[in-house]
Amino acid sequence: MAHAPGKPIDVHTWSTPNGWKIPIMLEECGLPYRVVPVNIGRGDQMAPDFLKISPNNKIPAIVDPDGPGGEPITVFESGAILQYLGRKTGCLYPADERARVAVDEWLFWQVGGFGPMLGQVHHFRIYAQEKIPYAIDRFTAEAQRLYGVLDRHLADRDFVAGDFSIADIAILPWAKYHEKQSIELASVPHVRAWLDRVMARPAVQRGFAAV
Repeated sequence: MAHAPGKPIDVHTWSTPNGWKIPIMLEECGLPYRVVPVNIGRGDQMAPDFLKISPNNKIPAIVDPDGPGGEPITVFESGAILQYLGRKTGCLYPADERARVAVDEWLFWQVGGFGPMLGQVHHFRIYAQEKIPYAIDRFTAEAQRLYGVLDRHLADRDFVAGDFSIADIAILPWAKYHEKQSIELASVPHVRAWLDRVMARPAVQRGFAAV
């Protein structure tokens, strides 16, 4: 469901798995937005002006000039932003409580486990100056377990919570980089099929290209 155009939402973000979620959501919902780059490589996330929006100094964060009651609102944390935009627009976040619980379960699965654990894999396998076998093995094993959970769940459905939703958007940018996590998609064929389905969506492609 596309939302009627209004004042653009400022999206403070960068080209990371968490950073891509919000442009994808906004493209899917048809909301106007402006990308405000936050170069985390040079420490822009520590700037005082950004900390006023995102006190945890993490991207993404948004400033919606047309918030509740017509007043501006800032929102930080990707899961909270996705829920806010879903409620604002009725897009990709069901009003029915049973359906919403199903979406929330997988949204929180991503923000509480899938994202943080895969982030640790990225760090210890790719970015850490000292390669620590214990850390690499521990987080790679957990990544494989989580992909297995997702693969089993997707065995009999096209999307994680019924229809395409904010839960799929949350999971997608992390799963897109499965190679960095030492995950072979041949071992999780249902994840591979889901990834192909979601990546084929034009709004998803525009969201990735926006940052």
